[in-house]
Amino acid sequence: MRTLAAAAAAGALAWVALSGALNDPGPSRTSAASPVADEAPGYAVEDFDYPGADRILAEQGILLKRGDGHITLVDCASGTGFIEVLARRNSGKVVCFKVVGNSGWLTLEMPAVHSMKGNDYDTQVDMTVGDEEKSFDLEKNTWTGVGESVDEQGREHLLVEIRAVK
Repeated sequence: MRTLAAAAAAGALAWVALSGALNDPGPSRTSAASPVADEAPGYAVEDFDYPGADRILAEQGILLKRGDGHITLVDCASGTGFIEVLARRNSGKVVCFKVVGNSGWLTLEMPAVHSMKGNDYDTQVDMTVGDEEKSFDLEKNTWTGVGESVDEQGREHLLVEIRAVK
């Protein structure tokens, strides 16, 4: 009986202490709540800007603007199956773009483009000459005349976009 009474007394004491602690605002309960967002890292927002574009412009004269990351400039010696570009201002040097995934897009500015070789993707390129915009479909895995090579007046065309779909 004494054990039962002691247990009941201990339980009552614990209940009083607990209910008092719950009702006591104490220092941990009076501090202002801070929003979680103030402590959490910010959101990562993709701006689709091409990484290293300033360096590429300075080294190669090609302004790579924006893309979805599925079409990237690569060294032509690094493999095969690339979209290849010939421009009069590149002294006959071929510029290559690799496409990965089911589709991709890239906006850029590459002057004096006259010929491009497609890869296994259905590829369309947009070019400008003056105020005109022109689109060309590239033949798969073969060279296609584009820009100034197919322009009746031989005007210099600026390559402004590449789109590819598997």
